[in-house]
Amino acid sequence: MKKALYILIILSTLSCKDYLDIVPDKTQELSLLFERKNAAYTALVTCYSHIPENDHLYETFVMATDELTTPFAKEPAGTDLMKGEQQADNPILSFWSGYNQYDSNSQNSLFEGIRACNTLIDNVDNVLDMSLTEKLAWKSEAMFLKAYFHYLLLIKYGPVPIIDTNLPISASVEEVKVKRATVDEVFNYIINTIDTAIAGLPPRVINDNNLGRIDQVIAKSMKSRISLFFASPFFNGNSELYSSFVNADGTHFFNQSYDQSRWELAANAAKAALDAAVENGIEFYYFNDEPLEIDKRTYQNSDFLKSIYNNRYVVTDRWNDELIWGHSRPVGSNDDWWQIQAGALLKDPNSSRVEAAWQWVSPTLRMAELYYTNNGLPINEDISFDYDNRYNLSYVSSSQTLQAQYGQQTAKLNLNRESRFYAHLGFDRGHYRGWGYKWDLKMRKGEIHGRLANSNDYLTTGYALKKIVHPDSEGQTYNLLVDYPWPLIRLAELYLNYAESLNEAYGPTQEVYDALNLIRERAGIPSIEESWSNPAIAKNVNKHATKNGLREIIHIERQIELSFEGHRYNDMRRWMKAHIDFNTPVYGWSVDATDINDYYTKIIVGQRTFLKERDYLHPIKTSELTKNSNLIQNPNW
Repeated sequence: MKKALYILIILSTLSCKDYLDIVPDKTQELSLLFERKNAAYTALVTCYSHIPENDHLYETFVMATDELTTPFAKEPAGTDLMKGEQQADNPILSFWSGYNQYDSNSQNSLFEGIRACNTLIDNVDNVLDMSLTEKLAWKSEAMFLKAYFHYLLLIKYGPVPIIDTNLPISASVEEVKVKRATVDEVFNYIINTIDTAIAGLPPRVINDNNLGRIDQVIAKSMKSRISLFFASPFFNGNSELYSSFVNADGTHFFNQSYDQSRWELAANAAKAALDAAVENGIEFYYFNDEPLEIDKRTYQNSDFLKSIYNNRYVVTDRWNDELIWGHSRPVGSNDDWWQIQAGALLKDPNSSRVEAAWQWVSPTLRMAELYYTNNGLPINEDISFDYDNRYNLSYVSSSQTLQAQYGQQTAKLNLNRESRFYAHLGFDRGHYRGWGYKWDLKMRKGEIHGRLANSNDYLTTGYALKKIVHPDSEGQTYNLLVDYPWPLIRLAELYLNYAESLNEAYGPTQEVYDALNLIRERAGIPSIEESWSNPAIAKNVNKHATKNGLREIIHIERQIELSFEGHRYNDMRRWMKAHIDFNTPVYGWSVDATDINDYYTKIIVGQRTFLKERDYLHPIKTSELTKNSNLIQNPNW
């Protein structure tokens, strides 16, 4: 079991007010800071400290979609954002201004992170007891992080100022009033900066105490994602939304002409990242240990069991061979109680203490319906799946005991699905492993895993989130949660990036199918060709053979494989589908019902609001516009 990233362990012991706040006029502090390596290391730590904490339940974009929901009394900032409660005077989850809306763990402005990176780049050469190789590596790490912070700002705000160097003390008032660059200028700056950084980075960091520090594999992998966004419809010739969004001299912030060649560049970036990853030992995760006896008794050590383990542990198995870049802090520290897996972990009904098991982060019915059938097809495109009656009840047969409890009744929707459905989701009369036990779930109101009385600790949709909860986590205390680095990027994403870019650039090819089939193989479902070419099961035979059809398949593949990892919000925006999917109610089962027929009634449990003309970009805080008259607010804010 590998150790957590040393540099981020240091961060977890600091409160936000203790982070080094380097500004140009603190010349004496800078001189002391960059005199010796140990002191300069604090500056490097500061650069890393600005990486957003995706597993922060209350303030994370992981909760900002229609994948997950919570009881009304528990709604985090991400849910508020998706309910249309964003505002310009005090923006929700603002990377531009920083935020601290729900607790004391602040996210500082990413511009502060960029400034910290520039400070290190400008001064690390002054350190006396560092080699030239070390100095180049540290500068390259800071250079990558600077580019990454620009990227995070770009995908939320569109055109942003490029801050490549810190302003000198002598800067005039007008020089301080920076202007927004065009989207293309920012993308090109980010990609070029990453390319420069790659040359000074080590190929791969494998030292246990430094896992998570930037290396060439991480940098090339993130370049792949950024290149994918650069080619996607929202950022590539978006005249539909932003034909009148211009700067002071009339230049369009968004290029008005679609550029097909960007997909070729994205495919090349994905291929380069894949080559670097494979050359450095990154490979698809497969669980190689012996399954627990409690699972063997349920699943009979079948291929289905192996697939369940593969897909349950791919995120939660610490620093496994598929993880390219992870963000980690140690469980048990005072700053760690809010980890998102505590919100998702079911309570042990036999435990007298459930401090770290909240049982109120719940997957939506939309996500339950998204997963494939066991034939590897969407439920509405598989002839063998009774889609029209999916909400009706069915007894669990002897052939379905690996999926649910034999002889019990559950919705047809929960049966005959792919293994990722069962690895990622818990449901009434399904199976669940947690707290060192295997539970047969009973989730109607008043039952052992259902809502008790009118408590606010309950799953509003009737589905439990398994994917981000380590199966061995126990919830008596936070120390008993099994910690793991949150996956910022893993190998499966690179193959999905490659498949999408290749299809958009050249149309369906065997190379696209092969990339997708690697993911499907681990999921225990047939290949793309086998599923979609079979007229006995596929309603739309050979859908994969057309560019448009394969695009739709790739989008669904990505949403399933990367579900609940924080991708959907940005993917739906870059595909320009957000105003469609994010403008519908959130559905679930009627979890306040005790009767089985009443329980399996589809009801609205929440709402999402996404205005096409407004919500694709976040607002710049009004006070920022007051300070800087050169800034132009995003449209309709």
